[in-house]
Amino acid sequence: MNPKTSDDLFALAPVVPVVVLDDADRAVPLARALARGGLPAIEVTLRTEAGLPAIERIAAEVPEAVVGAGTVTSPEQADAAAKAGAAFLVSPGCTERLRGAMADTGLPFLPGVATASEALALLEQGVTAMKFFPAEAAGGRPYLKSLAGPLPQVRFCPTGGITPATAPDYLALPNVGCVGGTWLTPADAVAAEDWGAIEALARQAAALRG
Repeated sequence: MNPKTSDDLFALAPVVPVVVLDDADRAVPLARALARGGLPAIEVTLRTEAGLPAIERIAAEVPEAVVGAGTVTSPEQADAAAKAGAAFLVSPGCTERLRGAMADTGLPFLPGVATASEALALLEQGVTAMKFFPAEAAGGRPYLKSLAGPLPQVRFCPTGGITPATAPDYLALPNVGCVGGTWLTPADAVAAEDWGAIEALARQAAALRG
């Protein structure tokens, strides 16, 4: 089930939950709830100390999920995430050194871009799948639509400020493979361990592409 390419990642589900955890003990039930709802690809961010342990536990205990590491900002994090069992990597931006480190892991990765120039720099390195971040702040759907003409070979996973109401508009674009969303794991539901509510949100998101 693990993706071999970024295109495989796009094919898993229309929405990739972007998960921030403060407690790794919640990682497994959370991942199971998202997978039951139809969203097997899960991006656990490295913004907290619980990120890597959460990835390790999901990778070991939730075979129905495809767990990736998000907010990868250094080569060291890319290596640590791969060793923890991440199946893919996502970065908020990209440098040549970071791109090389993510590629060296052998995992599919979505390097972050916010401009046409950044996308072109990655295209020169053979990268055609990218994260568009921060999506809403960087121009949103109109900006992505304008990139489809000059850069038809690039597909994006826009993340940042996307909601259940705006996700379908992004997914309708030919150059969008999936979207990333934080709305699927609201902090109050995670704190209350309301896995049923999270599963319901996942089920709604999984149906967005029809």
